[in-house]
Amino acid sequence: MIVTVLSGFALAAAAPFLHQRLRRYSGSLLALLPLGWFIYFLNHSAALADGPVRQAVAWVPSLAIEFSFYLDGLSLLFALLVSGIGVFILIYASAYLRDHPQLGRFYGFILLFMASMLGLVLADNVITLFMFWELTSLSSYFLIGFDHERPSARGAALQALLVTGTGGLALLAGFILLGMAGGSLELSVLLTRGDLVRVHGSYLPILVLVLIGAFTKSAQVPFHFWLPSAMEAPTPVSAYLHSATMVKAGIYLLARLSPVLGETAAWQHTLTLVGGLTLLTGAAMALAQHDLKRILAYSTISSLGALVLLLGMNTPAAARAAMVYLLAHALYKGALFLVAGAVDHGAGSRDIRYLGGLGRAMPVTALAGGLAALSMAGLPPTFGYLAKELLFEAGLHAPRWPALPVGVFALSGAMLIAVAAISGIAPFLGKTVATPRPPHEVSPALLLGPLFLAACGLGFSFTPSALSIFLAPAAAAISGDRTPLDLALWHGWNRLALLSGATFLAGGLIYFQREIVVALAGRWQPLAAFGPARWYHALVEGMLWVARKQTAMLQSGLLRHYLMIILAVVFGLVAYTLVFKTGLTPPDPPGDVRLHEWMVAGIILIAALTAVTTRSRLTAIAALGTVGYGVALVYLLFGAPDLAMTQFGIETLAVVLFVLILYRLPRFANFSGPATHFRDLLVSLANGALIAALVLTATAREFRPRISSFFLDQSLEAAKGRNPVNVILVDFRALDTLGEITVIAVSALGVFALLKALPGKKKESEP
Repeated sequence: MIVTVLSGFALAAAAPFLHQRLRRYSGSLLALLPLGWFIYFLNHSAALADGPVRQAVAWVPSLAIEFSFYLDGLSLLFALLVSGIGVFILIYASAYLRDHPQLGRFYGFILLFMASMLGLVLADNVITLFMFWELTSLSSYFLIGFDHERPSARGAALQALLVTGTGGLALLAGFILLGMAGGSLELSVLLTRGDLVRVHGSYLPILVLVLIGAFTKSAQVPFHFWLPSAMEAPTPVSAYLHSATMVKAGIYLLARLSPVLGETAAWQHTLTLVGGLTLLTGAAMALAQHDLKRILAYSTISSLGALVLLLGMNTPAAARAAMVYLLAHALYKGALFLVAGAVDHGAGSRDIRYLGGLGRAMPVTALAGGLAALSMAGLPPTFGYLAKELLFEAGLHAPRWPALPVGVFALSGAMLIAVAAISGIAPFLGKTVATPRPPHEVSPALLLGPLFLAACGLGFSFTPSALSIFLAPAAAAISGDRTPLDLALWHGWNRLALLSGATFLAGGLIYFQREIVVALAGRWQPLAAFGPARWYHALVEGMLWVARKQTAMLQSGLLRHYLMIILAVVFGLVAYTLVFKTGLTPPDPPGDVRLHEWMVAGIILIAALTAVTTRSRLTAIAALGTVGYGVALVYLLFGAPDLAMTQFGIETLAVVLFVLILYRLPRFANFSGPATHFRDLLVSLANGALIAALVLTATAREFRPRISSFFLDQSLEAAKGRNPVNVILVDFRALDTLGEITVIAVSALGVFALLKALPGKKKESEP
């Protein structure tokens, strides 16, 4: 499995170069990799009868992080969807984007996403899962903004990245807390420790953080607004990321963690409430759209809400319904997105108000769209019908208030029936409507994907027992119940059949009266100004406003402001730590301080005050020199004659240089008022007091025995040097000395460069 996932990243890196060599055949040849993945995972279905398969290599052993993968029924189903649909997406894209100058780049991005999504559904370690989770967000950013010259595409890509990226940060925090609560970062271990996690004190924060990550990725209310905007992406991207794979990542996460975080009231209430609200919101908003891709996007939001609602029920019947509905939705929605792209390619428009009668010019496209629409509507004998019956069955077996989920499924199902007819049937029936370009049938490469997916949506309903091999283990991985999956086209006249029939009749009524429905929906349009999309834009604008103000405040271009900010921040952080964390330790009372020592201290203090208050540069230079000489006297009085000699020499040289350079400059002038002076005085005094407090606290504590005897003892024995000072500089403080040498060397190079830059005398030309 590790090699399988990594092969996708390798091919993604090579895809642009391969396209340059292979050109028109590149898409079909690149599709061989996901086809190989599909065959590989298909062959693993029998092996899973003996239990899940796990592979791992050490990644960060010190943090117990492994690059590990885990294959069971749930991850197998998602892996088959990622790889199987990916084959047709690559073939479709080779024709849809045939003349695009950046087609090779597109292949690289889509393969990067495929590999990331495959790694996500196979990852066992939660940190590994998070890494692939973020890679899907990053690669989807590239794909949504593929036509980066359009501002709308760039804005939609950024919106998707910010929303899903923010959820990803919350998810990382949840994963870390989950690992601490469960005692492991491996999902295969955490799945057996659900009871331990649910009683842990951090359960509620874990649940909230994980749900934020899942809801943002799977476009649940109130984070649903990014998905319709992402329709700026090319149609192959919409069909793959936003119907079959990426938006299902949050569903996969909830399904995977259901044995760990489920079975609590917080889980059930939150998922059923958010899922039900999303289910109805997406279906209602889909009816009010005119663009085929936006219609399908909102209906996808509705379907994702249905899956979240099912997972929130947390029953075996709901788990089985979720997996069947997941497969059915991937088939018919992927087909409908590809049909929408074919219509746009063949007729030049996706606006349903200007489409009609296309079935005469595009019969094969109409066939694919009709079959997919029938499955979406849940009409027999399609696989969507089986999924819809299981939805109602799960609702009837809900642990609380079964009438509520059944009513939600029925109402949203009726609206989605109308949406299916609008998006997959209406454009091809009726009288012919003038389109931007004369309608014509598209190429076989554009028809292969939608035809195959739509045909599977029809054919799978006749082979339900074969599908049970994949769907039953996936449902069992969620609920733990291994009851065989009973799929059949007809169970006789019962409550499920009656509910399906009533839903169909209601859907037909909504379709034929959709103008009234749209008009009613339009009355609520002003409320969109207060919706989550408006809040998103307000937050982005607010963040940019804060950034501008912060930049204006912190990057004024004045060195004194930068120094003041740095000193103020250092003072705040160090003083807080010193007072509230470490604690101030008062020094011992001073011993016998002699008169001449007090005199030296007084001279230093008076000279420092003179330097900052005088208006004469020469006086300021002399005062600074006096401070330096006073420090040299301190060294001399306390037994450091070598430091005193060095200090005397440096101060003498500094005074001479300052006099030569600064003496002829004009006198000091005031460019600031008393308030500025007072502010600078406060900052200076505060930092001076802080340094004094640090010195006094450090000298009042004896952390270890004095080290002077250590240096004397070890200089000859350990460092083989008879001069302790040299040994300290070269051995014990080698890095410090190396840094000082580096500073001197860099300064010398700077001086040399300045000397070389001086204009030299021109040589007189020889006669």
